[in-house]
Amino acid sequence: MPPPSSAPPKPEAGAKTWTVRTLLGWTQQRFDEVGIDAPRVDAEYLLAFALECSRMSLYVEHDKVVNTAERARFRELVRRRLAREPVAYIEGKRGFHALDLELHVDRRVLIPRPETEHLVDWVLDEIDPTGTVLDIGTGSGAIALALARARPELEVVACDVSEGAVEVARANAERLELAVEVLHSDLLASVPRPEGGWATIVSNPPYIREPDWRELAPEVQQFEPRLALVGGEDGLDVIRRLLVEAVDALASGGRLYLEVGYDQGESVPALLAEHGLVEIEVRKDFASHPRIVRGRRA
Repeated sequence: MPPPSSAPPKPEAGAKTWTVRTLLGWTQQRFDEVGIDAPRVDAEYLLAFALECSRMSLYVEHDKVVNTAERARFRELVRRRLAREPVAYIEGKRGFHALDLELHVDRRVLIPRPETEHLVDWVLDEIDPTGTVLDIGTGSGAIALALARARPELEVVACDVSEGAVEVARANAERLELAVEVLHSDLLASVPRPEGGWATIVSNPPYIREPDWRELAPEVQQFEPRLALVGGEDGLDVIRRLLVEAVDALASGGRLYLEVGYDQGESVPALLAEHGLVEIEVRKDFASHPRIVRGRRA
């Protein structure tokens, strides 16, 4: 079988026009041939983006004829997706959390994922609504902005070692009109400490093992920032550094929340205990993997 083509769609034999239905069918088939997960969903997102409509509209108007200009826009989007560029980068946006936070994203930041929403939910369950929060390694600003949206009285600060990520997070905060200060800092090095310390520190740090990086899907390995993903040979290098600084910066009784790798549900809690944190607990994601670790400073 010849390799799947990334050339623009061509009508089936005898076809005179392209409708929403035929474009979706063609695109789903091409995406499936190259091994793209959820090929139908991706086709729908991209066609809706090209037509500037909702995905629901595609079903309401599935016999609508797509004109030449619209097909040209869609053709370019399909080409990029066949090259394994993630849909979120193609569209330049990704929704996050039940608050329906629409974040602008590009290759300078990770694409926010559902696992991180578990962290936000847990923090919201336990946080003092007038307390202080520091989000370390904020990326697009997803965690910090979701917390600020849900609890407007919080004092929220976010930081990232990547200047590009800082630019993205600041732009998202400004566009969403959320009062989150975003700082350029390697962990807490350039972050002023509030009097008494931080009530809450949260982080989705790099935790992928170096050997595992080479096995990741092309969407991740070729497009998402390696700096935000890889945590050394055992995946714990950044977490170890973070704990040294974060535990010291926590207020008495303050809590630390970390997203961790699916198989780090024992190693990371052990590190928290070594640093003197108490009330250590682990919560699972939708796939029943331990993904969020929480500990409290005594």
